[in-house]
Amino acid sequence: MTGLRISAVAGVAAAFIAGSATAQTVGIGSTKSSVVAAMTTAISSVVSERTDLRMRRQEMGGTQQYIPVVDAGELEFAVSNMIQYAMAKDGRDLSSRPYENLRLVTTMMRFRTGYLVRNDSGIRRVEDLKGKRVPSGFKGAPLFTVFNRAMLRIGGLTYDDVAQVPAVGLAQSWNLFKQGKVDVVIAGVGGGPNKDMEAAIGSGIRYLDFAHDTPDAKEAIKLIPGSAYERVEMNKAYVAIKEPAHLIGYDFMLFTNKNVPDEMVSKVAKAMVEGVKDLHATGPVWRSFTPDRAAKDQGTYEYHPGAIKAYQEMGLWKR
Repeated sequence: MTGLRISAVAGVAAAFIAGSATAQTVGIGSTKSSVVAAMTTAISSVVSERTDLRMRRQEMGGTQQYIPVVDAGELEFAVSNMIQYAMAKDGRDLSSRPYENLRLVTTMMRFRTGYLVRNDSGIRRVEDLKGKRVPSGFKGAPLFTVFNRAMLRIGGLTYDDVAQVPAVGLAQSWNLFKQGKVDVVIAGVGGGPNKDMEAAIGSGIRYLDFAHDTPDAKEAIKLIPGSAYERVEMNKAYVAIKEPAHLIGYDFMLFTNKNVPDEMVSKVAKAMVEGVKDLHATGPVWRSFTPDRAAKDQGTYEYHPGAIKAYQEMGLWKR
């Protein structure tokens, strides 16, 4: 190798090292597996590629574990469904106290979830679940105890009205369902588990249509802050929507601490919008995320000033 070539290579290496040294590393809270892990992997990649920040995933046991860490200012970013975020801000249900330092950065994708039953079960309304076998416990995913209480309430039922079958998490409950050991499970629309259960169960599966406008239903939805009933139409990608059904919809959020610098949050917010196609390419979970959703009004829950500034500059802040 000539001296000239050695000098050139050394120069490139020095520039790379200098660039790496000046890049600021920031963390994003994540679970070790599940859809949240996939989300944070995609976000970390987009932010690292489109800004001078280097975003790294910080894996913890669950959303409820990293919410306090972000609130304490020990971790810059994290993701959560709007339900757990609202509980954290309000200090209710899964959160023992209000986490007042949290601020929103980006509204991401929309999830719709509900009760799945076998087509041949004869169960067509939540009321029909009285005396039926329903997963319970959810020590590994306590949010789904909240979901079950709310969904049963739609039909005027409580856990005392059903046969409780212990399950640690959703995956175990789906296996129990396929084995015929429970009569109903919670699952999100369009996910791979739906296709798996549809294939495994001879008669196929369907979502129950929630009676969304009854007094019981109106009280039930209050048990799940940040959510709302919404009608889901038939779609070839939705194997369990055998007819239009009202389910429960909620957003997933990217959030931060109020003391994270405005400039840093602005960079991340812009990267999320400008990298929307890159996010879509990572998987179908991002299908419903669009630039217009990024600054969605979430009522009393505030966005970080840095995010507001970014969305104003991009013409996305409409209020």
